[in-house]
Amino acid sequence: MEANVIDMKGKKIDTVDLPGEIFNAPVNLDTMHQAFVRQLAHQRLGRHSTKGRSEVSGGGRKPWRQKGTGRARQGSIRAAQWVGGGKIFTPKPRSYGKKMPKKMRHAALRSAITIKHSSEDMFIVDEFSLKEPKTRMMAEVLEKITGGQNCLIIYPKRDENYEFLVRAIKNLPKANILLADYLNIRDLLGHEKVILVKSGLDRISEILLRE
Repeated sequence: MEANVIDMKGKKIDTVDLPGEIFNAPVNLDTMHQAFVRQLAHQRLGRHSTKGRSEVSGGGRKPWRQKGTGRARQGSIRAAQWVGGGKIFTPKPRSYGKKMPKKMRHAALRSAITIKHSSEDMFIVDEFSLKEPKTRMMAEVLEKITGGQNCLIIYPKRDENYEFLVRAIKNLPKANILLADYLNIRDLLGHEKVILVKSGLDRISEILLRE
């Protein structure tokens, strides 16, 4: 299958052959949802913690003798029923991570890419570079390509130009840039438009077609 290749002014300059296994893949919404939930779960820190009876300070002796006082028997002033005592069934640091096979994660990404491409929300740019890291220049380029809509730029590798793009884009609230190696379901689905640099096709194919 073919797709148009545009320049930074939004004009068609060429066509490119796209791997059908990625850009015309079967769309599995359940797998996409599972991958999306998994990614959100991995972002939860899980650092909440409270102290149990054995962790609070004090309470080293029995408050009063077992019998003869007329009061209920107590073993420690740091038991849960006392003010300042430990808590019962307390939350502890934990991981919220969910396991998902790599084949399923890749299938979810292929489904998301297929949806973006079939809905014409993905643009393939021949070259994406700036002479200097200027936010104004970046805004003008994105306006010509996406019409100012929320967009994600997928760049092939980290180089000097990538650093320029990062600096130019960081003050634009409707744009983000991502290396092809870190392609993920949340960023793909979380942006209205996707700009893929042509040279990143090989890297994406290498990742998503690898078993």
